[in-house]
Amino acid sequence: MSWMRRPAWWSVLLTAAGVLVFVRLGIWQLHRADYKDELLRRYAAAASAPVQDFTVVTANSPDDVYPRVRVQGRYLVDRLYLLDNPKHDDMGGVEVFVPFQPSHQSKLLLVDLGFLPGNGSGKTPQLPPLSTDQQTLRGLYEPPPGKGLEMGGNALAQQTQWPKTSIYLDMDQVAADLHVALYPRVLALDADPSAIYVRVHTLDLSSMPPARHRAYAFQWFTFALAAVVIFVVLHRTKRRPNKSKS
Repeated sequence: MSWMRRPAWWSVLLTAAGVLVFVRLGIWQLHRADYKDELLRRYAAAASAPVQDFTVVTANSPDDVYPRVRVQGRYLVDRLYLLDNPKHDDMGGVEVFVPFQPSHQSKLLLVDLGFLPGNGSGKTPQLPPLSTDQQTLRGLYEPPPGKGLEMGGNALAQQTQWPKTSIYLDMDQVAADLHVALYPRVLALDADPSAIYVRVHTLDLSSMPPARHRAYAFQWFTFALAAVVIFVVLHRTKRRPNKSKS
């Protein structure tokens, strides 16, 4: 006698469809993990890459590339933006951004000066003055920090004086606040031993790192296995107890 009873056609179809969907989702998550691993490798290599001219890079609109660029221009020293309490900070502090006017360009470039540590008091650290002279900057031309969950509306529009503080950085909101177009990426300056700012280049994938994609892949593959197990259990032939002869 077979250990399984013949299943209905719809149960076979439903199980096969479920297994196929779960397996495809698991494979997709693995591909996303590999893709982000490659992004991290590219980003790590970018810090030591040759410097390129900013105008050439922006004309080519880089995608999934983190070029190291050189740009000349001037800071808008009275228009600083503070990203409050970044994740790498243990004592309070701010990531400081300032608009930069590249020479002979109409758009503004938002420059990430780096992280300014706090002292544990909860107060905004003292910001060192910026030069109004022409500057030559070098750094990574990279996507802006992730916005995360936006709560409380546009914090920049509610403030009337600079520096302005926010818990996330929305490039559209910054552009509206400055009343001028911005380049879609920011310039994260190269490390400078003489600078008070902490400049550690890391690609922000904290919301969905490669390890989490692999964890989700394991979850989907587990669902596929569970669907097969449930199918087998539901269609297993029940053993009839042996009746003893009197």
